[in-house]
Amino acid sequence: MKNKLILLTLTLWATSCVKDLDRVPFIDVTSATVYNDPANYRKILAKVYAGLAVSGQQGPAGKPDISGIDEGFSTYLRQYWKAQELTTDEAVIGWNDGSLPDYHYMRWTSGNEFIAAMYNRLYYQITLCNEFIRETTDAKLASRNITGDNAIKAYRAETRFMRALSYYHALDMFGSVPFVTEEDAVGSFLPRQASRIELFNYVESELKAIENELVDPKKNEYGRADKAAAWALLAKLYLNAEVYTGMGRYNDAVTYCNKIISSNAYTLDAEYQHLFLADNDKSTETIFSVTFDGTRTKTWGGMTFLVHAPVGGNMNPAVYGINGGWGGLRTTPQFVGLFPDVTGKTDRRAIFHTDGQKLDIDEIPTFTDGYAIGKYKNVTRAGVKGSDTEGNFPDNDFPLFRLADVYLTYAEAVLRGGTGGSTAQALTYINALRNRAFKGTTGNITATQLTLDFILAERGRELYWEGHRRTDLIRYKKFVSGYNWAWKGGIKAGRDVSAHLALFPIPASDIVANPNLKQNTGY
Repeated sequence: MKNKLILLTLTLWATSCVKDLDRVPFIDVTSATVYNDPANYRKILAKVYAGLAVSGQQGPAGKPDISGIDEGFSTYLRQYWKAQELTTDEAVIGWNDGSLPDYHYMRWTSGNEFIAAMYNRLYYQITLCNEFIRETTDAKLASRNITGDNAIKAYRAETRFMRALSYYHALDMFGSVPFVTEEDAVGSFLPRQASRIELFNYVESELKAIENELVDPKKNEYGRADKAAAWALLAKLYLNAEVYTGMGRYNDAVTYCNKIISSNAYTLDAEYQHLFLADNDKSTETIFSVTFDGTRTKTWGGMTFLVHAPVGGNMNPAVYGINGGWGGLRTTPQFVGLFPDVTGKTDRRAIFHTDGQKLDIDEIPTFTDGYAIGKYKNVTRAGVKGSDTEGNFPDNDFPLFRLADVYLTYAEAVLRGGTGGSTAQALTYINALRNRAFKGTTGNITATQLTLDFILAERGRELYWEGHRRTDLIRYKKFVSGYNWAWKGGIKAGRDVSAHLALFPIPASDIVANPNLKQNTGY
């Protein structure tokens, strides 16, 4: 059994009566009674973490957190992954659900229901975090005679990290967005819009404020945030600072990579694919993950989507520890071209299924057009299927931050002029990844080969399908123009698209509802 924080559903009820507004609600469970019991704080924290993974209050269907979209489609991780991957060379999906094809064709509008679901997920998650942070001030705890409980203070710091994570995703995907914190009264006002620079500064300040309140690297319960998770998010924030604010912060990116590396809490796993199996909670490399459990964290999104959707054609679902494939996800020939071969015999990160698949994509809906990817498997290192005996829900966790990304971030930041590191050390880190990939030094590169373009390609080879690609291509100025892939812009050869697509639109429904908001340029 995985030692992880499992979602314990805790619904907070409130009632009202028009004829007797002063009456205490008849129902026993209210926010007041919940927060009066110190034992409930851990349960609420579990809901905060589960907000990245599950879709609602009971299993894979029923009592959804957000409306307006099929519940299985609605999960945070599933929507985040689609926005970050389907818009790039790394992934296509063969389904024609609503406006889903618009992601890869890069023709989305402010009415796209999948973009709206991502946006709504962000603000549902931020609202969860704000409420918990609001209810765990020293004054609130003292009013309930809860004093000296260091665990609750630690939960509060972790929740601030989770809020910063969602605001980081909002700043990355949407730019200038509505801004609310625990200081704002619920439902009493229309949120103002924070600029991208203001939001950057807020995320930075929050992460620095809680840095010393979080436990040391690898000292927390698996799946919960620690200092290294905050450092990793700061490193990512600083690596992309030039996009977000117009000013490079590469020195700071190097600084926070060094903090993680020098903690000596993480080492590269010996086998690349072990990072993506059903027992990847054993990883020595993962810094922070979104956790799943096949019997206790059931959802049609998250890792259920990422394990089932890439399986189709003549692929054997049993090999992937599932009862059937959904025949959706593949990759483009341009991404395949990043690897020296597609067999995985040289670079073992090339986990492609080519049998019965064409390299070229003539028709996106045809599953056999485009190579399939078998990176995520619901089997353990020993080859044992995950805990769900029916084969629906996998045990795999999603690695949001891991050491390999830190190595790559360090190398890129140094090459972009960041101080506090060296190109010699960057080369050592890159060759450590390639030693694992090539099972020896045959894939090692020299100092002259270590260029920014090489690092972008290496990020693709190492981190594909982990939710980084859109952000990476934007940072390299290759997302909307300068690099094309199959069906980008709606044509088979690919083409440049409008620069405004580097940001997603604020959903039209929110623009109409809140006059304080200004739409992103081009929508």
